[in-house]
Formats: sequence, structure tokens, C-alpha cells
Amino acid sequence: MIIILDTDIMIDVLRGYSPALKWLDSLAGEEIVIPGFVVMELIQGCRNRSEQEKLEGFLVGFEVAWPSPEICDAALRVFARFRLSHGIGILDSLIGQLSVSLNGCLYTFNQKHYSGIPGIMTNQPYVKDY
Repeated sequence: MIIILDTDIMIDVLRGYSPALKWLDSLAGEEIVIPGFVVMELIQGCRNRSEQEKLEGFLVGFEVAWPSPEICDAALRVFARFRLSHGIGILDSLIGQLSVSLNGCLYTFNQKHYSGIPGIMTNQPYVKDY
């Protein structure tokens, strides 16, 4: 199964959070995908050019995936249906629907954000102690 990483997981990895690093290291040989929107969120969090260059260098080792127009259409339907009842955001709709279309498992600690997306599989990959 494809492993899809959400922004919160990547932030833990980039900050050097030990449980996140150990978990990521345990995935050797697995297919890992980062949604392009997650990459954009990570770049947005960079405070300067040096941080951005370091991030971009780290991300070279990952596959970045983007939704097709059909996936975007499905994400729009999910967003319209669940925005008010579940509080799902635009990017979460797109990331979640991409995960469903790839038949992958989205690793995230924001499971509530994705709970309204039909067919989504989510998992919390390690225990947070902070």
C-alpha cells in the first residue's frame, strides 16, 4: 500500500522529532508519496532562502503527487458536502481525495479533518509525547 504523508508528519520529520524519524526509517523500501500541496505548505513555512533550499534538498528523495482534474472534481464534491458538517478545508479535501485515488493510506494526526471523505484510510504512525 502506498504511504502518503500529511504536512504534520513532515513537520515532525523536518524538526528531527525522534519518533517521526524512527518511523520514517522503518519504511525503507515502501512507496512513499507526498502530495504537492503538502510540499507547498512546507515551503510556505520556510523563514528564509536557506531553510527553503534545505527543505528542497531533503524532498528530492520523495515522490510528489498531484491530483488530476477528475480527482479535483471529486475533491470539490467532498468539500461541498462536508465543509459545514465536518469543517473540512480546501487543501484537506484535495489531499484526502488524492489519497483515496491512489488507494493509499494517509499518515496524519489530523484524522478528524479527513473523517468525512468516503473511502479514506488514515493512520497515526507514532505516539506524540509533546
